Amino acid sequence: MAALQEYCLECGLRLPGRSRLGPLPTETRDLRLRVVALACIAVAGAGVAIAAVDTDEGPEPILTATGGSVTTPAAPRARLAQWPRAARGWTIVLVSVPKAKGRDEAVAVAQHARVSGLRTVGVLDSSQFASLRPGYWMTFSGRYPSEAEATGLLRRARIAVKGARVQRVEP
Repeated sequence: MAALQEYCLECGLRLPGRSRLGPLPTETRDLRLRVVALACIAVAGAGVAIAAVDTDEGPEPILTATGGSVTTPAAPRARLAQWPRAARGWTIVLVSVPKAKGRDEAVAVAQHARVSGLRTVGVLDSSQFASLRPGYWMTFSGRYPSEAEATGLLRRARIAVKGARVQRVEP
């Protein structure tokens, strides 16, 4: 079967390259059939994909809680760390609560810090130490021999309490 040659309509010369075989793609009937065939293939593929992942075990039940209360056992609270009166060193102060507000707020911060992963958390009375401003309950984390050691762990303490700071404690 010989290929048809294409000619320039203006000058009548033969154009380079292979000539087209078959009719031009202007026939809408063939184009419609191709689009419909591709759409059928797409729908069939979607159906197969849905069937492959569908694990229909019926509708999920909707649980509704009405009234009543549930009592959960309280987690045992570990004892707070104590700062010995004669001890010197550095600590990380998590919060300073005025004594007028009460010790409970300082203890609550200590419990939160312990839940957040800090160890050796306690509350001390700032009035009993000369290096601290009197009149506060101070929640602290750890006892360190040097400022550098306390500062090295300050970042971890600030995860629990953003305003944590390093403080020297002397009797």
